[in-house]
Amino acid sequence: MFIDKIKLKVKSGKGGAGCVSFRREKFIPKGGPDGGDGGKGGDVIVECDNNTHTLSHFKGKRLLKAKNGRPGEGKKKHGADGEDLVLKVPPGSVIKDANSGEILMELTEHGERKVLLEGGRGGLGNWHFRGSRNQVPRYAQPGEEGKELDIIIELKLIADVGLVGFPNAGKSTLISALSNAKPEIANYEFTTLTPKLGVVKVDEYRSFVMADIPGIIEGASEGKGLGLEFLRHIERTKTILYVIDLASFRDPIYQFKTLQKELKKYSEELYKRDYAIALNKVDAVDVSKVKEFFEKLNITPTKPKYGASEEYPCYFDEKTFILPISAAARINLDALKFALADLVEKAKNEETGI
Repeated sequence: MFIDKIKLKVKSGKGGAGCVSFRREKFIPKGGPDGGDGGKGGDVIVECDNNTHTLSHFKGKRLLKAKNGRPGEGKKKHGADGEDLVLKVPPGSVIKDANSGEILMELTEHGERKVLLEGGRGGLGNWHFRGSRNQVPRYAQPGEEGKELDIIIELKLIADVGLVGFPNAGKSTLISALSNAKPEIANYEFTTLTPKLGVVKVDEYRSFVMADIPGIIEGASEGKGLGLEFLRHIERTKTILYVIDLASFRDPIYQFKTLQKELKKYSEELYKRDYAIALNKVDAVDVSKVKEFFEKLNITPTKPKYGASEEYPCYFDEKTFILPISAAARINLDALKFALADLVEKAKNEETGI
């Protein structure tokens, strides 16, 4: 089951109490205080784990607690520290305060560990309170209480390219043709109900991650359809690929403009992200429909690049491209891979300042 958002109450462990004890051994009738300290309460730690892909393992859990520290004992024995509570989350997880909405931490790298709540300190045993004026201290510190917090864990998939399109535009077919992802494919709308990730291998040295989210329809920003619910999964993507269905009853220009409008309503930053356009199902329509798309956008086609077919008009520049493809008939898929790889590489270089 794909679960990408969950609310939990977490609590760190209470510190163990210090011990009140006095040394009593043969021939040492007044050995003095020897009460040990209590152990520290367990921390609440969030760990990023590549082997975890959803938040389903938290389903049905409301309160998660770290273990309490053990009390100290006589002979200055220190109580055992409480066991930490480790919350394993997928890469791309965001931890928020459920009450204020404040982002507390984000985890993106495998093995990354961050302490969300520290456990309570253990109390000091009576051994610490001995002195010339108080040689028989009969008190010790109680352990410090643990901390409690209501949190929301939200998953945002980490991908380089995010596919955006209307339902049944062929996004699932495209990601399955380009990558190792195996989404459900059928001839009806909203086949994709949850986001999918796939690794696209370009050549021996290059690859990128592609994300497919459920289709977006007009009015998604008002709650229609499914796509807007999952748009957060492409917030981290470096490039948006608009997949336009040429064989649809919806006009291709209408599809493109509507998708842009809904994206802008959701996030101005996401709307301004680098993008490209794939005109899908070109094998099912006349080439005139591709030419009409260019004319309506007032774009002059350029020479094909990356081995793209000369049969269909296309457009390439340094920032974007428009490429007619067919995911089912595998037309121009290699050219699409290379063109996307270059856009992703450019975006990464700009991010790192290279």
